Amino acid sequence: MKLAVQVKLLVMPEQAAALAATLHACNGAAGQASRIAFERRVFSRIRLQKLAYTELKAQGLSAQPALHVIRKVADAYTALHTQIQAGILGKEGSARRTKAQTEPIRFRRDAAQPFDDRCLSWQMDARTVSIWTVHGRCKNVAFTGEPSQLKILSEYRKGESDLVHRDGKWFLLATCEIPEAELNASPTDWIGVDRGIANLATTSDGDNHQGRGLERYRRRMAWVRAELQAKGTKSAKRKLKRRARRESRHAAHVNHKIAKTVVADAQRTGRGIALEDLQGIRDRVRLTRHQRATLSSWPFHQLGEFIAYKARRKGVPVLVVDPAYTSQRCPRCGHVSRKNRPCRDDFCCVVCGLAGPADHIAAVNVRVRARTAWAFVNTPNAAVSPSPGQGQSRAAKPPSPGLGS
Repeated sequence: MKLAVQVKLLVMPEQAAALAATLHACNGAAGQASRIAFERRVFSRIRLQKLAYTELKAQGLSAQPALHVIRKVADAYTALHTQIQAGILGKEGSARRTKAQTEPIRFRRDAAQPFDDRCLSWQMDARTVSIWTVHGRCKNVAFTGEPSQLKILSEYRKGESDLVHRDGKWFLLATCEIPEAELNASPTDWIGVDRGIANLATTSDGDNHQGRGLERYRRRMAWVRAELQAKGTKSAKRKLKRRARRESRHAAHVNHKIAKTVVADAQRTGRGIALEDLQGIRDRVRLTRHQRATLSSWPFHQLGEFIAYKARRKGVPVLVVDPAYTSQRCPRCGHVSRKNRPCRDDFCCVVCGLAGPADHIAAVNVRVRARTAWAFVNTPNAAVSPSPGQGQSRAAKPPSPGLGS
C-alpha cells in the first residue's frame, strides 16, 4: 500500500529563495499549459506534451520538471471532468459548474510540485536531500521528522516526492510503498464501532472515545473565526486560513489516535472491525439550524478512512454494514422502536427491558450485523437461490447475543 511521509526541510535563506523561485516558475508554466489545454481542448498528457513541451523548456525548465508540469495539468483536468460527470460541481447551468467549464484551471504560485529521483536525491544517513531548482542544483538541504516516519522513509521510499510550501515552512511529502500484512481471513469475532458527534467512537467492548474535547476546541475556534470574519481585513483572512488548517490537523490527530487504538485491539485479539456505512448521511438526516455546522465539520469519514488503512497494514479485516436502526434495535430481543431511545444518551428496550448507553448498544448491533454478513458471505452457495421446483429451507436465525457476548 502507498503511504505519504512528510518531512520538514531545514533550509538556509538562499536555499529557501531558490525553492520559492522553482515553485513560482513551475506553477507559472502549469498555468500556461492549462491555457493551452483549455483553448485547444486537448486534455490527454501525450497530446498536451506535443503542444506545450517545447514552450515550457524555453521558459527555463529542465526536461523532467517540464514533463511533471504537463502531467500535473492533465491530471487536474481529468479530476475536474470526473467531478463534473459525477455532479459534484452542481447541475447543468449552475454557477459553480459553469465557471469550471468556461475557465482554464489556475494554479497557485505556491502549489505543490512533484519531483522524481532524477530531480531529487535522498541521503538518508546524512539526512539531507539534493533537489533541482531553476537556479541550479540545491545540495545538502537538511530535513527532519518524527523517528518512526523517518524509519518508514528509509526502508520503503519509492516513487515521487512533492515539494510543499506551507505557512512559511518547507516540506517534502515522499511516497512509500509499504507491504501489507497477511489478511486475517478467519477472524474470531468482530469489534463493532459506532461513530458519532458527542462520542467520536464507541466500540462493542465498551470503550468510549469521547469527542467533548474536540467539540469544545471547535466551539472556541468558531468563536475566533466569527471575530476574524467580522474584521474582514487581509490580515484577518490570512489568519482564518491558518486557523482552518490548524483545526484540520487537530481533528486528524484525534482521529489517528482513536484509529490506532481500535486497530491495535482488533489485532491483539484476532478480531475484525465492523463499521457503519455512513455515506450520504448528510442528505438523509434532518437537522436544526444550530446542528448543521456541527455535522458538516464532523470527521466521521476521516476516522473510517484511518481505521481502514491502519487495519490493512496490520492484516485486520474491515467490514461495512447497514446502519439502519442500529441505535433503535435491541440486541437481545430484536425489537425496533423509537421508544427504545428515551433520550440521546440512553437505551431501554420497551419489550425485554435491556438498558445501557445508546452508543454502546449501537456498536453491539453493528457487531451482530457483521457476524451475520460474514457468515452469509462464507457460506457455500449462499448467493445461489434454489430452483423453482425445489423447496426453500429457511436459514437458521443466529441467536440474539446479549450485550456482553
